[in-house]
Amino acid sequence: MPKIKFTIITLFEEALKPYLETSMMWKAADKGIAEFDFVNLRDFGLGPHKSVDDTPYGGGDGMVLRCEPVYAAIESVKEKDPSAEVILPTPAGELWTQQKAKEFASRAQTSATHFIILCPHYEGYDERILDIVDHKICLGPYVLTGGELPALIIVDSVVRLIPGVLGGETSAEIESFSDGDNIEYPQYTKPAEFRGKKVPEVLLSGHHGKVDEWRAANSKILAK
Repeated sequence: MPKIKFTIITLFEEALKPYLETSMMWKAADKGIAEFDFVNLRDFGLGPHKSVDDTPYGGGDGMVLRCEPVYAAIESVKEKDPSAEVILPTPAGELWTQQKAKEFASRAQTSATHFIILCPHYEGYDERILDIVDHKICLGPYVLTGGELPALIIVDSVVRLIPGVLGGETSAEIESFSDGDNIEYPQYTKPAEFRGKKVPEVLLSGHHGKVDEWRAANSKILAK
């Protein structure tokens, strides 16, 4: 089976590893479905202090990621795999959706796929960095302190959709956003009654047709 690989360029590898070495992401790596690698951007920093940022032209608060270390870090990965595609989490990117995650995951099922995720920091990045970015991704209308959380969200949402990662064959098919803007129907488990709150009788009936009807009726369309 083809493998999906993510190489994450970051200043804070220690913030990423615990999550990727746990639960479903660990399972995916252990089964050879996914591979996670890290590149420390500081290794490509400039001068004795390995600087990766500088003040913005035109003035203003904060620091901006410089071109040189970012280009060098990305090129170091592409030297080994020229086909690797670069992802940049950015407010200026395309909104990340379940459908986009499916597109990325489906590619990994037909051929080996390698994505480089650049984790930006500070007040932003030099605009010229966009020239070597293949996918600009926005997680939503909010701002975070760095790109590590978006990187984890992108990786998790893609890897979990690859067959063999989740337990059930249809686990990733019958869930929220699996069909556009749907929200999955309510779920219940034992006990059948808890503090006076009962599971709907139809779910206890054993009548699969009626259960399907109830689930369809109780699925929701996300409000725009």
